[in-house]
Amino acid sequence: MLRRFTDHPATVNETYLQHMGQAFGFAFRMQLGALACFVHGVFPWLCLTRGSDTIRALHHRMVTHRVVRPPRDAAPESAIAAGD
Repeated sequence: MLRRFTDHPATVNETYLQHMGQAFGFAFRMQLGALACFVHGVFPWLCLTRGSDTIRALHHRMVTHRVVRPPRDAAPESAIAAGD
């Protein structure tokens, strides 16, 4: 049961607490971006790029700079390519 808390964070080289901190940070940034989108919807001259800037920054942080390791249960790529 405890593996459920550590397997996914380990795939991105984080502990459970580090992963929770990252997730909370993302959630906070997404909420700010969403709020800016609502403000922009009502007042189109405000927050012109905040929503798209937030998306770009989070994508860069999550996708461009992450180091992913395969889950512990996954077969090595060489075994998959060889058909094992």
